[in-house]
Amino acid sequence: MKQESGNQGHLEYYKIGGLIRKYRKEKDLKLLDLSALTGIKSAMLSKIENGRMLPTIPTLFTIIQKLGIKPDVFFGQLNTDNDFPGYFSLPKDGFSPYEKEEGAVGFQYQSILEYNYEGGPFQLSLLTLLPGSQRSLVTTAAYEFIYVLDGSLLYQLEDKTFAMTAGDALFFDGSIAHVPVNNSNATVRLLVLYLFNDQGK
Repeated sequence: MKQESGNQGHLEYYKIGGLIRKYRKEKDLKLLDLSALTGIKSAMLSKIENGRMLPTIPTLFTIIQKLGIKPDVFFGQLNTDNDFPGYFSLPKDGFSPYEKEEGAVGFQYQSILEYNYEGGPFQLSLLTLLPGSQRSLVTTAAYEFIYVLDGSLLYQLEDKTFAMTAGDALFFDGSIAHVPVNNSNATVRLLVLYLFNDQGK
């Protein structure tokens, strides 16, 4: 991700889950196999891989050790510059596409900004929902702020549904099962802010 910065040490947290998934698949392991190796429940591993939860440091080291990955190799793939000069310039060609849920249809994520500050790490993403997009309800170990840029959708929080159009916003605890639903024939674009802390939430 292109950012106006100039020091080493910041980690792009959204990459952790994707890297774990990549190494797991390279070893031809299913989530249940990795769960048996690590002693970590498969539901938690799934959340970590899908970026719905940030693992604690001991949990992360357990996973990468059991996958046979050297820590310096793993963390070397997460490093980015981190010297905050008082602003970031974020040109759109620097947004980083990433996968959040395996099996989701019509969900296109781009990370706009990853940053770690005293209050904890956060991630700002652009989510594009294509017509006919589908995904199960999920939970996230973070607070989420949703802002609709274009289009209209229904946002489901467990048994509550909110009709949203451009300019509407929603803030919620990600531990509430949720899913955005695009029933229209037009593309919907959302800004999504994830507010994590070091323990996930």
